Order: sequence, then structure tokens, then C-alpha cells
Amino acid sequence: MSSSFAELELNIEPLGRVSGFVDEFVEAVTPRPFFADFSRIEVTVLSGYLDCYGVPAGAVVLREGDEGSFLAILLTGRAIISKIFDDADRLLHEMSTGEMVGEMSLIDGQPRFASCVAIEPSDFAVLSREDFEALLNEHPKLGSKLLRKLLELSTARLRDATLQMLPGLLPWSA
Repeated sequence: MSSSFAELELNIEPLGRVSGFVDEFVEAVTPRPFFADFSRIEVTVLSGYLDCYGVPAGAVVLREGDEGSFLAILLTGRAIISKIFDDADRLLHEMSTGEMVGEMSLIDGQPRFASCVAIEPSDFAVLSREDFEALLNEHPKLGSKLLRKLLELSTARLRDATLQMLPGLLPWSA
């Protein structure tokens, strides 16, 4: 497996390519808005570039400050995203099935902005930078679509964060 995901914790279990679990993957991600524009064929092709891992409760999926080279999609179980602020670990979000984390570091290679920890046994689909580049080269239309969706997700999260920091800011009117 080409992802460094498995190196985070000793008890993370590699389960193989997601293409071996394609029906479960499709069921987990297609209800999510991120994948709404993807056909079953596109999701199936994408599954061939993802590795699947079983993660026990308490395992670190992403560690704030670590270098990042993959994104992870929650397939089963529960996980939380937190950030250290004012010397305290602050809960930012509880992930739902089909949600992803780590997309910023996948794209820019910068250190992780937050941490993600499984709060119950969970399965994650992982896209490494190496596999992402292979997808872009081997399936440029699908890779471009995924990249566009990642950009849309990042900008939506940036807008949400800005509105939370500046609650009196109103959206532009038509």
C-alpha cells in the first residue's frame, strides 16, 4: 500500500484496495453532496486508487502539525476533528460517514491543520498523493473532476470559517 496512513498507529489494519469493497464504498459516499455529481462508474474507478484501513477507537488518523500526504474518507464508525487552541484541544467537528479529512495537505503538502481521531472502530478509504497523481495521469477527466470538487470543498470550508470568525458579516446580496 502506498499511503503513509498505516504508519500513524501500530494497530491500523490494512484491508486492501477499496475496489475490493466497491459496493460498500458507493453506499458510504454517494449520499454525500461531495459525490453527488459522480456516476457509479466514476466512483468505481476512483475506488481503485484508494486503500482501505480498519482503525480502532482512539487511533489517530491525522495529527495536527504532521506533514500530510493523503486524505481520508470515513466509511464506517465515527471520528472527530479537533484543533489545539489556547493550549486546549477544541472539538471542531464530528465526522459523518462519507466525509473526508486531510484534503488541504494532500493538495499543498503543508502540515496538518487539525487532528482526527477515531472515537469508535472505523474504516477509512485513503487517497495518497502518489495515487492522486496516478489518477490525474491515468484518468484526467475524473482526476480533474475530483480536483474541482476538492477546491469547492476547501473554498466552502474557508467561507464557513470566515463567517464564524466574523459573525456580523453578511453574504453579498444580489
